[in-house]
Amino acid sequence: MTQGAEAAAEAPHPQAAILDGKALASRIEASLTAEVETFVDVCKRRPRLVVVLVGDVAASASYVKSKQQAAARVGIDSEVVRVDDSVVTAELVDLIRRIAAEEHGPADGILVQLPLPDQVDERAVLDAVPPDQDVDGFHPENAGLLSQGRPRFVPCTAAGVQRMLIDAGVETAGKHAVIVGRSDIVGKPLALLLASRGTGGDATVTICHSRSAGLAEITRTADILVAAVGRPELITADMVKPGAAVVDVGINRVVDPATGKGRLVGDVDFAAVRAIAGWISPVPGGVGPLTVAMLLANTLLAAEIRIGHRRGG
Repeated sequence: MTQGAEAAAEAPHPQAAILDGKALASRIEASLTAEVETFVDVCKRRPRLVVVLVGDVAASASYVKSKQQAAARVGIDSEVVRVDDSVVTAELVDLIRRIAAEEHGPADGILVQLPLPDQVDERAVLDAVPPDQDVDGFHPENAGLLSQGRPRFVPCTAAGVQRMLIDAGVETAGKHAVIVGRSDIVGKPLALLLASRGTGGDATVTICHSRSAGLAEITRTADILVAAVGRPELITADMVKPGAAVVDVGINRVVDPATGKGRLVGDVDFAAVRAIAGWISPVPGGVGPLTVAMLLANTLLAAEIRIGHRRGG
């Protein structure tokens, strides 16, 4: 081996570039602010989002507060309808139907904050949100449109991940994307987006889950690896292909044994994987802010559809 080759072999791999979701979300919000003002000039009212919050779960309340604050920043009106956690399915379905009928004022977008109490049929409740007001993109009609390659409302986290990859210049066409997680909220819609034709798509996609055999062998083949299973630091450095783009959707609260204090971690062992990957998203500050930004974009789109005008149409 030559002296130069020896030096190259010993040279440390540069740390992965950070996929900064917070900074990208700020840029998206700036663009949305201008678009909202144009909407207001034409329609003489602001787009409006109604959020249904069941119970007093601290994490849910925190998420809802961040959504309200973001909506206010871009000029979207929002209202939170609070419901006691003793509610049953029929009552919640009836409430959503009344919101859709505008008993609480105009509702361009309706969002039901998850999770719901055990006694509530989550699917029945989400199905009760009219598809043209379903800014979470969970209604079967919107899921079907996405599967056919003609999306209306795309689930916000999946849309945020694709936007993050596009913004960072991560090539998807012809690449192997592995998604660890098969939820209707993230895994499945993201697989459809990455496999779709066009910008941010044309990838070969593999979905893994809790019953996938040889998970590490599969993830090591990924040019793009997305972790979305809700298991703290599941993805370790030996599971990552050098130079891969690693997107961490997980957000888990764990107790630091050294301090006894809680802290947030993702589904990826960030410090170890950063030394291997080409790009990596942090937790917090990665996908989370983009999820909220995509919700705002969907709300504005819902308002435009309501008046018969779509951007670019």
